[in-house]
Amino acid sequence: MTAEEARKKALSLLERRDYGSEELKAKLIEKGASPSDAEAAVARMVQYGFVNDENYAAMVARHYAARGYGPGRIREELRRRRLGRELWDAALEEAPSDADAAYALFRAKMRGGSDKDAVRKASAALIRRGFSWDDVRAAAERCLAEMEETENDI
Repeated sequence: MTAEEARKKALSLLERRDYGSEELKAKLIEKGASPSDAEAAVARMVQYGFVNDENYAAMVARHYAARGYGPGRIREELRRRRLGRELWDAALEEAPSDADAAYALFRAKMRGGSDKDAVRKASAALIRRGFSWDDVRAAAERCLAEMEETENDI
């Protein structure tokens, strides 16, 4: 693949979805571009403004936070997409609050039950989604307090 073909392939890939610079470079090499041609094509896409790692990291963080994932899982996704660690903290700051997301997910996972087994299952689900133990504990306490308050009102 020539340098011109690598640039065209980069544009073609970017038409379908956004990429980070390292992710795009790896994809071009996978498609047959030499490392130097891939690097040049990515540099050109950055120069044109088609690739911006900071914006891409923030977009990924917002997307996964909106789908109910916690900071741990979002960090893993940023790493998988070959975005540098220096971008992770800024991207996670743009994501919605962990406490609110954890609470909403915990409440949905409880399904109206408040026994120990339901709490354990809901907590495990939040941990798998990347929430910290502190977030899970706070969500559980808030949810159980609300459920207890509702039961007392009846």
